[in-house]
Amino acid sequence: MQLELQNVCKKVGNEFHIRDINLTLEAGSLNILLGPTLSGKTSLMRLMAGLDKPTSGRILVDGKDVVGIPVQKRNVAMVYQQFINYPNLTVYENIASPLRIAKEPESVIKEKVMEFAEILKLTPMLKRSPQELSGGQQQRTALARALAKGADLVLLDEPLANLDYKLREELREEFPRIFAQTGAIFVYATTEPSEALLLGGYTAPLHEGMLTQFGSTIDVFKKPNNLISAQTFSDPPLNLLPVTKLNNTMLFKSHVDVPLVGKLPDLPDDDYTIAFRPNDLYLKRQSDSNIAVKAKVAVTEITGSESYVHVDLAGLRWCSLAHGIHNIDIDTTIEMYLDPSKFYVFDRNQDLVVTPESISAA
Repeated sequence: MQLELQNVCKKVGNEFHIRDINLTLEAGSLNILLGPTLSGKTSLMRLMAGLDKPTSGRILVDGKDVVGIPVQKRNVAMVYQQFINYPNLTVYENIASPLRIAKEPESVIKEKVMEFAEILKLTPMLKRSPQELSGGQQQRTALARALAKGADLVLLDEPLANLDYKLREELREEFPRIFAQTGAIFVYATTEPSEALLLGGYTAPLHEGMLTQFGSTIDVFKKPNNLISAQTFSDPPLNLLPVTKLNNTMLFKSHVDVPLVGKLPDLPDDDYTIAFRPNDLYLKRQSDSNIAVKAKVAVTEITGSESYVHVDLAGLRWCSLAHGIHNIDIDTTIEMYLDPSKFYVFDRNQDLVVTPESISAA
């Protein structure tokens, strides 16, 4: 199966929920829709499923336009963050329900129910009703039913959001194997960049209903085409440094003088935005090439093994992700260090013009 979206738009009143989406998804692929709340992930999945019709554009399955074909006539399964189960059926029968509708033999039904119950840690609960389950167990039941259906297109809308941390981690490890075995197209929506990286596959960052990039997850993370993709794929938020290149200098106000290394000297004189990740803003000097800056501590968050140190620098808010416990008082001025080899550089149109690789390789 191949799913193709051509210039798809969804407008509600005067507002675009989805704008000019062009996307092709192949059988056996895991595709992640990554973006914050209200970026258009659920709206796009509903269009893919046939629950909504696009205002304009075409949705093709194996070359055939399926706009207007109801979801009941498509081989699609969808799992929402808010789980939905049949309250009058046992867990076993909930998982078996799509197989019974398809009139599968009882032996096939039992085999598939037991397979996905085992994967999703539901085997001891098969005789229970949904009311006897915890929220996480109910979500796993809904997920097992979707997988057991054997759909060509499986849409997962933040399916792990209501599960406890340990189970989320276990399922994230299992998912790539499960997805690879089915041959279906999987579309997985998440707000978490870390989840996208753990799952792998392909990632489509979304921003205000627009697709900003599409490619293998690691490639999108390492080489975002534009600043919006880079920001979408960074948690904590990306640190930004607006600079002006003039002659042989690149300067942020009077506070940061950026040395012209790698491909930076080749850039034409203009305004740019330098971006670097929180783990590349250091509390201690790492090398002689580091740039030292003084910033005022706004707040420190200690998670146990790591600390998030948020600072203000001449109107900029930066975050440093540092290993260990760093309990620094608010309003303390500290020296921090930037590594030019970690810089992404975006032009005034927010397009990527310099990557860390091109800086460090020079």
